[in-house]
Amino acid sequence: MKLSVWAELQGISYRTAWRMWKAKTLPVPAYQLATGTVVVDAKPQANGVALYARVSSGDQKNDLDRQLARLTEYAVANKMIIVDAVKEVGSGLNGHRKGMMRLLSSTTAQTILVEHRDRLMRFGFEYVESALAAQGRKVLVVESEEVTDDIVRDLHEVIVSMCARLYGKRSAKNRARRRSMLCRRHRMVSAPSLPTKHDLCSMLRRFWRLMLMQN
Repeated sequence: MKLSVWAELQGISYRTAWRMWKAKTLPVPAYQLATGTVVVDAKPQANGVALYARVSSGDQKNDLDRQLARLTEYAVANKMIIVDAVKEVGSGLNGHRKGMMRLLSSTTAQTILVEHRDRLMRFGFEYVESALAAQGRKVLVVESEEVTDDIVRDLHEVIVSMCARLYGKRSAKNRARRRSMLCRRHRMVSAPSLPTKHDLCSMLRRFWRLMLMQN
């Protein structure tokens, strides 16, 4: 395939890929035709690496591109052969993300490269790591420190899901309607915002009290 097509698949600009070609740091075999076109040998590599980048919400899309660029730089610096690159928007608690499921089910890449372990998933990382090891594959984490920028959002989703199951969708809808009417009455309508960590802790305490009372 052409160098421009390969660069697009890797999530980098053509200019960056061209500089890598000129500096002889391209992580895949490539050659130049008499016309000047650079052709990349895109045959699947047994020891290839797949890049995976994720953010929780659409307003973080700029960070998504930077995240993938950092992974590309790391792979090139360590002379890894990039065979796939996936970037997607979704919660770390969502176990049905299409990009993640495709990487886990495909055996094209022997290694899945992520910047932080919670970029791949918030919980159950060890189980996936063990399952991949049984296939002779692995997950390589660049930074061992956990990212906490979206943990409040993920925890909020867990609480909402638990409350919906406990009270039922109809009850939750009725409470939301009453709250909306109360806000209009007091002229307190405002843009929705995520709860603070203190609010989440209070919600969790109330939730566990209700669970204990029902048991």
